[in-house]
Amino acid sequence: MLGLELLDNRALAVAVDDTGRVVGRASVASGDLGAAALATLDGAAAGSAGAVGGVGVAAMAPDAPECAAALKAIGTRYPGSFVRDGAHASGTAAAMAETWIGAARGATDVVYFGVGDHTSAGIIRGGAPLTGAHHRAPAVAWLALNPVEREDYRKTGCLEAEVAAAGIVRRLVWRIKAGDRSRVQDAVSGDFSAITANHVLDAARSGDGVSISVVRDTAKYLGMAAANLVVIADPSVLVLGGMMASAADLLLEPVRLELARRVPPAMMQTLTIVPAALGADAAAIGAARLATATVQ
Repeated sequence: MLGLELLDNRALAVAVDDTGRVVGRASVASGDLGAAALATLDGAAAGSAGAVGGVGVAAMAPDAPECAAALKAIGTRYPGSFVRDGAHASGTAAAMAETWIGAARGATDVVYFGVGDHTSAGIIRGGAPLTGAHHRAPAVAWLALNPVEREDYRKTGCLEAEVAAAGIVRRLVWRIKAGDRSRVQDAVSGDFSAITANHVLDAARSGDGVSISVVRDTAKYLGMAAANLVVIADPSVLVLGGMMASAADLLLEPVRLELARRVPPAMMQTLTIVPAALGADAAAIGAARLATATVQ
């Protein structure tokens, strides 16, 4: 099976066998997502050295015109194997992967919540993904968490604007412009446009006070969002992905504590919280699995 994730300007594909083992992988960066999709799928298929049994696609923006164009190109290249007529949300695919072979393996009621360049989430109920009437759920980026509405909330959603990578950088820059001093300024020689979320995380690890404060606020928002997902879905396992897994030393315990403050004690006591295990491959692996799964 082939699984593909379409990102902003990059495509990542994996070939997996029936056990979920990755036997081929390819990644291509391009402004043309259709071309990148075909190149990555072809590369992953070549690496697998086997017949293609199905193709599944995940995307951060499944409704985007670029995604539709990529799906059309894939359907032409793989007409006999492309068994889904649309893309799944990346969070849904990642949730399926972590439930299949990852951190929540064997569980049937799972919530996946990840944050990186974007925020994503997926809900698995009874072993099957819950995607809503129009296959857009759970649209976690749009969780309303701040009563003080900002203009960028209307573009990307409240949660995404605050905790995705660009939001973390934006909040650090605001603090610096307000007069706070951060060693991140020195790391980028004063070029604010060069700051990344990793700069903030690394500075927090080294004791930079402003970065520590920004990370603390990030964890608070993430914990609030995780609590909202948990009280709605009542999962047995909550999988925290993206930066919450890769920067678990900074974020995992603060998110857990914030979550515990905001859900009923009985619900918290029966909830298992784990960092994601599959990293950047999760959504592509889940897409491959969904190529042969029944979607509710």
